[in-house]
Amino acid sequence: MDIPATMKAVVFDGPRKVSVQARPVPRVSDGRDIIIKIQATALCGSELHVYRGHQKSGTGFIMGHEFTGVVVEAGADVKTLKVGDKVVSPFTACCKLFGSAVLDGGQAEYARIPMADSTAIQAPKSISDKALILMADIFPTGYYGVKSAVELRPKIDISQSSFVVIGCGPVGICAIISALDLKPKQVFAVDNVDRRLEMAKSLGAVPLNFDVGIDQMQEQVRNGTGGRGADFVVEVVGLSPALKTAFELVRPFGAMSSIGVHNAEIPWTGADGYAKNVRFQMGRCPVRSIFPEALALLERKQKDVEFMFDNIMPLSEAVSGYEMFDRMKVHKIVFVP
Repeated sequence: MDIPATMKAVVFDGPRKVSVQARPVPRVSDGRDIIIKIQATALCGSELHVYRGHQKSGTGFIMGHEFTGVVVEAGADVKTLKVGDKVVSPFTACCKLFGSAVLDGGQAEYARIPMADSTAIQAPKSISDKALILMADIFPTGYYGVKSAVELRPKIDISQSSFVVIGCGPVGICAIISALDLKPKQVFAVDNVDRRLEMAKSLGAVPLNFDVGIDQMQEQVRNGTGGRGADFVVEVVGLSPALKTAFELVRPFGAMSSIGVHNAEIPWTGADGYAKNVRFQMGRCPVRSIFPEALALLERKQKDVEFMFDNIMPLSEAVSGYEMFDRMKVHKIVFVP
């Protein structure tokens, strides 16, 4: 298969600065690598932490950790994939994150996937090409946030339980879908963007506007939970005010799961946590390990996520795509080379 020498790629140049540049097409540098021709590559909310300068980072690397494509070159030691296979790549590889200073990402025409046998996954036939890109990160991540919270309190009767999801961007919507699928008594959805709250409500969640303040949010949650507070809270935003809100809304002996990307200190003290007997977990989703169970849910919920494909743009327009996403004018952006 003919592979060109150069390609278009979205490069991080500094806070709120990306550019589309000509870059060398990556080639196999280790026998365990594959090279894929990108079919679709999406913008993730966690990339805004880098784009906005909230997360310290170098410059000059190719952005993007949500991408799908077709294998065009495979190293001699790759055993599970071959040229011509369609794949989706979870966002981490060998403890490195795609779209960072240590590993170029997939917002380009081609990408190198290291350790391919344990990183890339052959595309399942049970979901659409559009939905496939959600399995690189955001759908498993939303699912994982809910799964993690529930596993912290396994004896709670889910049918009588309450959830709060803080953040109704794409990952938050995936978490809401995952929580609603468990058929709890109710799911509250917190955000301050009306369009996002309307989407959460259309799925079956009870919308709470963050801008009304913590006292009113607490009152609404307690009124809906017999005065207890939420059994489970999933925090998706990655900012201290959101994490503090999670702590304020969870009930004593409740469980919180944080899947947002945080760059600041935990906004409560050890004494606060001790007094509330709260269970708390935070961290990055291990996409590959939960891929089958998250996929099984997405197979049934594909129609619920179709709105995420309303903004498909050429890769060449990535600069304006980032600006739109930064201003929260769209739910999701997918680039195609």
